[in-house]
Amino acid sequence: MDRKEIGKLGEKMALEYLTDKGYTILARNYRVGRLGEIDLIASFEGSLSFIEVKTRTGNAFGTPAEAVTWKKQMTIRQVASCFLKAHGVVDMPVQFDIIEVMMTKEGSLMNLQYLEKVF
Repeated sequence: MDRKEIGKLGEKMALEYLTDKGYTILARNYRVGRLGEIDLIASFEGSLSFIEVKTRTGNAFGTPAEAVTWKKQMTIRQVASCFLKAHGVVDMPVQFDIIEVMMTKEGSLMNLQYLEKVF
């Protein structure tokens, strides 16, 4: 599997994890022009989660969460702001989360960790 396939499979696993936990998926790969995108936007118990999914097949480059740089966090916040405005969302708690997916190079899930309110 190439990197793109691994990333898409990781996003699919994250989506299944969230729906199994009772989350409602509002958007997948939500993009605002050239500004950037958010992998998943979901709601759960009256809160809105903007979720970055990071998938890895090893720790050679650090943990998946460590790949979410300050610059990426700022992009996610800006795209989230656009989503909130576009959908008229006001007075709803929001949080920024990361889902770490570790898998084998063949695509088998090794570990999935949901990190809430990371930034």
